[in-house]
Amino acid sequence: MVDVREHTIAHLLTEDRTFHAPEHLARTANVGPADHARLLAEADADHVAFWERAAERLDWAEPWHTAHTWSPAVPDPEALGELTVPAAQWFVGGRLNVAVNCVDRHVAAGRGDKPALHFEGEPGDRRTYTYADLQREVCRAANALTGLGIGKGDRVVVYLPVLAETVIITLAIARIGAIHSLVFGGFSAEAVRFRVQDTGAKLLVTSDGQFRRGAAVPTKATADAAVEGLDHVEHVLVVRRTGEQTPVPWTAGRDVWWHDVVDTADDEHEAEAFDAETPLFIIYTSGTTGRPKGLVHTSGGYLTQASWTHWAHFDARDDDVHWCTADLAWVTAHTYEIYGPLSNGLTQVIYEGTPGTPHPGRHWEIIERYGVTTYYTAPTLIRTFMTWFPDGPPASHDLSSLRLLGTVGESINPEAWMWFHERVGGGRAPVVDTWWQSETGATMIAPLPGVTTLKPGSATRPLPGISARVVDEQGDDVPPGSGGLLVIDRTWPAMARTVWGDPRRYRDAYWSRFADRGYFFAGDGARRDADGDLWLLGRVDDVINVSGHRLSTIEIESALVAHPLVGEAGVTGVHDATTGQAIAAFVIPARADAHPDDPAGWVRHALELTQTLRAHVAQQIGPIAKPRDVVVVPDLPKTRSGKIMRRLLADLVAGGTLGDVTSLQDASVLHRIQAVLAARQDHTKGPVQ
Repeated sequence: MVDVREHTIAHLLTEDRTFHAPEHLARTANVGPADHARLLAEADADHVAFWERAAERLDWAEPWHTAHTWSPAVPDPEALGELTVPAAQWFVGGRLNVAVNCVDRHVAAGRGDKPALHFEGEPGDRRTYTYADLQREVCRAANALTGLGIGKGDRVVVYLPVLAETVIITLAIARIGAIHSLVFGGFSAEAVRFRVQDTGAKLLVTSDGQFRRGAAVPTKATADAAVEGLDHVEHVLVVRRTGEQTPVPWTAGRDVWWHDVVDTADDEHEAEAFDAETPLFIIYTSGTTGRPKGLVHTSGGYLTQASWTHWAHFDARDDDVHWCTADLAWVTAHTYEIYGPLSNGLTQVIYEGTPGTPHPGRHWEIIERYGVTTYYTAPTLIRTFMTWFPDGPPASHDLSSLRLLGTVGESINPEAWMWFHERVGGGRAPVVDTWWQSETGATMIAPLPGVTTLKPGSATRPLPGISARVVDEQGDDVPPGSGGLLVIDRTWPAMARTVWGDPRRYRDAYWSRFADRGYFFAGDGARRDADGDLWLLGRVDDVINVSGHRLSTIEIESALVAHPLVGEAGVTGVHDATTGQAIAAFVIPARADAHPDDPAGWVRHALELTQTLRAHVAQQIGPIAKPRDVVVVPDLPKTRSGKIMRRLLADLVAGGTLGDVTSLQDASVLHRIQAVLAARQDHTKGPVQ
């Protein structure tokens, strides 16, 4: 008999709170109840035709002749034991210009005076760009790129912080048919070099420096180290951001200033239309081991889904002020900070700095200053805010403009969801909890604010046009309430087309596991409840097997965060001679100022909390989920997108090799955790088991 536990993930946490769609949104939302029923029926009948209608929201220079072609991974008749490489195309023969759809068409429609971007720098400098301003700046940048020898198909790596220039150069690259790859401004020279080298980029765009946590940090030397010896890099284009506050090494003949070549360029540019399958960008996945994958997204299908999903699940309106807090190098920012909102003609806020600079209330100030209506951020930041403001943002800040909240990245813990909804949204703003990945390009699972009954911690249902299943290792659907593997069982327009330079890796990473079913699988676990709503259980690689019970890290973390003494938690599996694996919980205390520079203090705090938290988890979700070890730490290792890198926690406990840590938001976190573990070992006179 097959042990079902080998193929499913145990569901232990129960969440019964529900929040119905507000009556006013049910009446006025872009997608209301009647619309939703119709869209679901249309998409279920013919999902390709559904996405064709969504594509008609864009401006096409030439219509497509074939809406969709799909060649799945099947046994290769010419290579025994091999699968063919899957290939998708959307809107074949159609031609459009992505930048024109995001900027020019709004100006042509007489909306050039509408603000497109409110930029706020960390030091407090501000500038607003109207759509007409943005058009002129993008045209200048497009002409400058052409003058630097960049053309259709050339790759440009953009190594900048969150600046207006980052948005401008990204749109300009798209405008001329080149391919952009944005890199987090805090990455090391090694990480930048990998992306420049892997793409064969002709141009690197960077800055003299950036403002981070109240300091001017030089970046030009890092950029120089990244391109040293790479003959395919013809120029380095440098934005002056910090000026005399940071040194600027210079290579004559290669390096050029933005103000010399972009600001002086002609502000008129004739945009060419490109085929829908023209590559738009390459975005690299992050991970603790292995070579990052450069996922390739193309133009027509990606923009169709980016634009429609933004319009639908953020209920995009002409008077919205949208703020997605992600770094521009993250796929969330590509889709819901650049292409989605701009294609829909919205006003946006972009902020350069960190949320705690110069004080923890900076985000509340920005929301109030610009009248932000939709605020889209990561659960990890919400949990940080909970430690800073347990009773919610100070009443001195007026957040009444907020009408929708959104979360992205990891699953949001129910208690963090409730704090966000009640304390930030005033109990009136629905929380749009979105599930998607770099590989999917746009949202796949999310509530629609005028339709969906919300459940704290659940991403609810697939959007119209998307179909998802929860299956076991054989690809069979698991019963409602059971946890399994989340798969997508039909194609979608924004899907990554390949891995840059390695199509077989694309096949093996996403399509080979369930090739006999034709399912896409990117590594996440989930469960579907009795109502049909989906609950994400985290990465399957993070599942902990305790005495044969496969436990979700997300559920254990949610139980821990529900305790008033815990602000944030990261859970991982560690070796145990008796149970195979045991649970180690790394927790950040709710009191943000606890033991800041005292590793021994963190250990004493852990000893005080261990029995309390073990008992709490046992009461919340069952004795099997009790952590064996509780380690109190000042911070957790997170990617720039806010995801906790749980495998690094396990590696730290085991004392093993940490692998690739270039995607970490702050690598110094690892040293602080190592110091706590060393102090713990000294205290117990033995290793952490």
